[in-house]
Amino acid sequence: MGHIPTGMAGAGTVGVLLARKKPAVWSISPDATVFEAIQLMADKNVGALPVVDNSRLVGIISERDYARKVILKGRFSKDTPVRDVMTQELLTATPRDSIAECIRTMTEKRVRHLPVLEGTKMIGIVSIGDVLKWFFRPKPQSTTSNDV
Repeated sequence: MGHIPTGMAGAGTVGVLLARKKPAVWSISPDATVFEAIQLMADKNVGALPVVDNSRLVGIISERDYARKVILKGRFSKDTPVRDVMTQELLTATPRDSIAECIRTMTEKRVRHLPVLEGTKMIGIVSIGDVLKWFFRPKPQSTTSNDV
């Protein structure tokens, strides 16, 4: 995989990106049904939900998980708990990570969402859409700054 130049992201960090987003982070219990998870994703217009058990991030469920682990397996979303289909091998970011590092992780690992942790506490989630919005945001015209 090719190296993404750090300069491409400028001084952007995950923390800066999170500050530009609405603060709400929707999550779901591992005991909820997949139907409830998909319904919440649709209501909130998001493509994935962190799965939280007793204030601890234990997984993530995405529309991709639903398509591959429920629909294609002939399972029923109203009878299937989130814990049975969530992705447990979590990839996460911290507020100090560079946006370039997020892009690298998302590209190399083929994921579209990264929960953001401060220690063990989830403080947000970054999507590929958030990263693209960052790159295509209006930028002040300046000849003294190399920030993107």
